[in-house]
Amino acid sequence: MRMRCCMRPEFGSGAAGPGGQRVDVRSWLTQYGGMKSAEAKRLKELEGENKRLKRLVADQSLDIQMLKYVAEGNW
Repeated sequence: MRMRCCMRPEFGSGAAGPGGQRVDVRSWLTQYGGMKSAEAKRLKELEGENKRLKRLVADQSLDIQMLKYVAEGNW
């Protein structure tokens, strides 16, 4: 049985990347094209830290709302 070459995804057609996002070569190049590998790595680290901090702020906000609710005696 022969494999047809057209069964492979086209280059740049977009593929599922980490986390299930679709990755387009053009969008990747516009974001990371002029960066050195160390800069791109640092950007990824900062994006991860930013995500973690946003989650932390959201959790603190929920805690504050819960404490206000309990302090009012509505429970």
